[in-house]
Amino acid sequence: MIEPHAPAPPGTAPPPRRGAGQARLPVRPATGRFLVLTGVFVCAACGLVYELELVALASYLIGDSITQASVVLSVMVFAMGIGSLLAKRLRCRAAAGFGAVEALLALIGGCSAMALYAVFAWTGDWGGAWANGSSYLLVAFSLAIGLLIGAEVPLLMELIQRVRRQDAGGAVADLFAADYVGALAGGLAFPFLLLPLLGQLTATLITGTVNAIAGAALVLGLFRQDLTRRGRWLLVVANLLVLALLASAAVLVDDFERSARHAMYGRDVRVAMHTDVQDVVLTGGTDGSRLDLYLDGRLRVSGSDERRYHEALVHPAMNGPHARVLVLGGGDGLAVREVLRHRGVHRVDVVELDTEFVELARTDPALSALNGHAYEDPRVRVVAADAFGWLRQAPRDAYDVVVSDLPDPEDTSSTKLYSQEFYGLARAVLGDGGRLVVHAGPVAARPRAFWTVDATVRAAGLRTVPYSVGGRDSYAAGGSRVPHDWGYVLAARTRPYLGDGATEGAPRVPSLQAGVRAMERTRLEGLPPSTLVHPRYADYGEYAEYAEYAD
Repeated sequence: MIEPHAPAPPGTAPPPRRGAGQARLPVRPATGRFLVLTGVFVCAACGLVYELELVALASYLIGDSITQASVVLSVMVFAMGIGSLLAKRLRCRAAAGFGAVEALLALIGGCSAMALYAVFAWTGDWGGAWANGSSYLLVAFSLAIGLLIGAEVPLLMELIQRVRRQDAGGAVADLFAADYVGALAGGLAFPFLLLPLLGQLTATLITGTVNAIAGAALVLGLFRQDLTRRGRWLLVVANLLVLALLASAAVLVDDFERSARHAMYGRDVRVAMHTDVQDVVLTGGTDGSRLDLYLDGRLRVSGSDERRYHEALVHPAMNGPHARVLVLGGGDGLAVREVLRHRGVHRVDVVELDTEFVELARTDPALSALNGHAYEDPRVRVVAADAFGWLRQAPRDAYDVVVSDLPDPEDTSSTKLYSQEFYGLARAVLGDGGRLVVHAGPVAARPRAFWTVDATVRAAGLRTVPYSVGGRDSYAAGGSRVPHDWGYVLAARTRPYLGDGATEGAPRVPSLQAGVRAMERTRLEGLPPSTLVHPRYADYGEYAEYAEYAD
């Protein structure tokens, strides 16, 4: 006979704590256990959707997806540990505690995307740096959601033991199996189902609704006898309020997005679309107003000075043979427009991942007029592909000119397009006397990033001539005026001739030689090249002070 305080023999369940006996269930224990594990599955899926949504929104608003994922996920995992410790105090009231946690998690997680997007739209307080109020708000949401997700585990452990007592190892195995499978479902549903069908804001609101319903149904349907009459009513009212708030937000989400868009871009928004690759917004372009193009919330093309940018990008590279031209990126068609101004061009291949964006550039009246209806030219062929992957399969020595009109390496996803391996692939497709030109970002604002591009191109076996032209002015933090420029790297197997960019049928680009001399005064020596496994562009101190104009 085992004494009251003697340890239990190995392999037997520990004696239940006072008040923690088997629950009175409306179903058989086996069915109750299945329902609890189903609740674990659903709650885990919702929790992972909240995490992925914060990472996706932070990457979209701030950039640099690796930094955002690292910060959000590390904060959430830390908070989950703290939440598990804090939830130990609630185990004696596991059903009521779990119901309250799920209602609060549904409210905070479901509304997190709208709250963060509202701060971005109406304050603009992001700027690519972490030392601002909006970034602290992102960390606060990560912390709050992590605390609540962490609190679920000990409470669910207590509930599954209330259904049927079993050894701790078996209960943990069952609980974690359901939790991890639910996380898999949520992780796959977010990018392949929720995001493309519903968008970021609605997807998060729907997830919060499912979370609230699952938590309330589990507690009120299975463990209602563990709650007092007052506790049941409080849980019902709390969940009804959460569902009402989420439903109201879902009804108003279109108006909210429209208002946020006007706050960010002004009221002259003509096109706002979410492609499989990016968010595209066009403003103006009618009745003589200036056309502006925004990609993922950042100004990429401004009708007031885009011609200066694209002329300086294209025409210097066209000095020499230019019958066969490859344009990497440049889905707006503006670089193609400049290429086609040169006589002797027989073929232009455009490698652009976002085919919906290309179709917009082809069909939108204002944008197609700005690009000179370049996509209607029979010499132009569009290839829907990632530039890096396409270059790996491209024919060797096939082009006289390669124009790299790609996003700045400010985001981890674009650093591979500024790597030594990428430029090595571009070098391989150049024929005899072929030239490569790369848009390398502003020099005055980010000299280290620019000269890293130059070092990386040289490491790929090409000789370079860096140059720049002036663009519109931007403003640093505090309102001080900052001269803005566009920096480029012209490269070839032998030192390329820059000249003034003028060839028969194309304009002269002024002040190129002056730009070369000005560049040399900013040169940074000894910078290592950027590679796929060691990207070198993540010096975000350069980004924090300046308003970007990447294209």
